[in-house]
Amino acid sequence: MKTILETDRLLLREFEITDAQNFYELNLNPNVIKYTGNSAFKDIDEAETFLQNYSDYQKNGFGRWAVINKSTQDFIGWCGLKYDEKLDETDIGFRFFEHLWNKGYATESAKACVDYGFAKLNLKTIIGRAMKENTASIKVLEKIGLQYQRDFNFDGQEGVIYSIKNY
Repeated sequence: MKTILETDRLLLREFEITDAQNFYELNLNPNVIKYTGNSAFKDIDEAETFLQNYSDYQKNGFGRWAVINKSTQDFIGWCGLKYDEKLDETDIGFRFFEHLWNKGYATESAKACVDYGFAKLNLKTIIGRAMKENTASIKVLEKIGLQYQRDFNFDGQEGVIYSIKNY
């Protein structure tokens, strides 16, 4: 297991093929993917194929990471940075099992990812995108220091873009 980051309660590591079951189950919950523009995986094999083809680590040296609860060793979701070549920008993203919402895991892991992006990757700016209705995710972006920049069209929905600069 290649741990990238550690916080008080969490370990963040690169995805592994063995995460397929957890990935599949995470995206099965319509509340979890409601504001993402993503759909559920058809089956565990599709989740496994996604993980096998996930190339952000090789291409960019970073990506989304599995979030593991240190005390239980359970996979509880994912968080991390994603570089978009077309837009030449890096965004912060996170997704957790619904029964673990409102426990501070998204804020704790996302803050660690932003700090890592600035300190270790020398990123200049990190953005966060959310649908306007997704007030919980917007609160996380604000708690970790991102500030509202502008509205945008998020797959036909009203979205917002937040950002933070590395000074």
